[in-house]
Amino acid sequence: MSDTGKGADRVGDGTRAVRAGLPEPVKNEPTLPGPVFAAHFHLPGEVTGPYSYGRDDNPTWTLLEHAIGELEAPGQDDVETLVFASGMAAISSVLFSQLRAGDAVVLPSDGYQVLPLVRAQLEAYGIEVRTAPTSGDAQLEVLDGARLLWIESPSNPGLDVCDIRRLAEAAHARGALVAVDNTLATPLGQRPLELGADFSVASGTKQLTGHGDVLLGYVTGRDAEAMAAVRRWRKIVGAISGPMEAWLAHRSIATLQLRVDRQTATALAVAEALRQRPEVSGLRYPGLPDDPAHKVAAQQMRRYGCVVSFTLPTRARAERFLDALHLVEDATSFGGVRSTAERRGRWGGDPVPEGFIRMSVGAEDPEDLVTDVLRALDESAE
Repeated sequence: MSDTGKGADRVGDGTRAVRAGLPEPVKNEPTLPGPVFAAHFHLPGEVTGPYSYGRDDNPTWTLLEHAIGELEAPGQDDVETLVFASGMAAISSVLFSQLRAGDAVVLPSDGYQVLPLVRAQLEAYGIEVRTAPTSGDAQLEVLDGARLLWIESPSNPGLDVCDIRRLAEAAHARGALVAVDNTLATPLGQRPLELGADFSVASGTKQLTGHGDVLLGYVTGRDAEAMAAVRRWRKIVGAISGPMEAWLAHRSIATLQLRVDRQTATALAVAEALRQRPEVSGLRYPGLPDDPAHKVAAQQMRRYGCVVSFTLPTRARAERFLDALHLVEDATSFGGVRSTAERRGRWGGDPVPEGFIRMSVGAEDPEDLVTDVLRALDESAE
């Protein structure tokens, strides 16, 4: 397997993204082999070798898993990555493989809107679920006796940030494992394993792949026993990625640094434009120097992401604003090369005001996008 060479932890993010997970070059073979569509493999005699059945492993997954591992933990050979059919499949694999009846887990109270469903299922299995907000490292207050701490930083959709290193050290001192949902940041924004986490988990559906055409999740971890349990869970539930999705994801990672840098810079420009508007309240973007999360984010993040959140005075105003946008699609999810935005309250799962907007900044020209947002604000005014 070709890494970015010796000293892979010292090369730039663009070089790493372009070359991550590529196999050793073979004459007359493609640099990135096409997807392997196989439910079974030739397997005479004793079961040996890496590939036997399509639910267990696939050569296309292997290349992608190596690529993600090189981004999450450059130059570290003791790290394993497993890909899944979706971000929720990856999240579930960690929670349900590491927790048993009688255990306690700490979740963020302001995290992804599917977490309440996860909580209900965990409690049905006899697992105690505690929650606390992301900001102010509030999860520390309910950590004693927990088996697992689940961190979402930045949080979705509120964009609060916690001190991952501080929480990880406190959790480990209490004998707890630590998982970080790294979806909003991507490995180019922060590396949870370097900050002390046991697992870095993400939805590759979002900015990692960046084109809105792939459902994917992954788990990266260093502890062999813990990752073996995650792998076993994937096998049991069959939450596997299709080869085509895995290949598309690997193909897309090559442009990750280009996309992330463009989208991060434009997100800051959009946030700075929004802060000048009197009808906008609750503006959040960790890259803004005066954002409540900026001080902590600057200590652990190298890039601040592509999502900006803010609130307009009413539901009707938010809907008029979304309708008036020309360059921004009204859609859920985030991280794609085409900007999207939505009134988050329409889903009913997030504790946000009716006029709350989550905007995912794409790769359009910054000036065009800022102009479109400001024009839509003007046109949506009563």
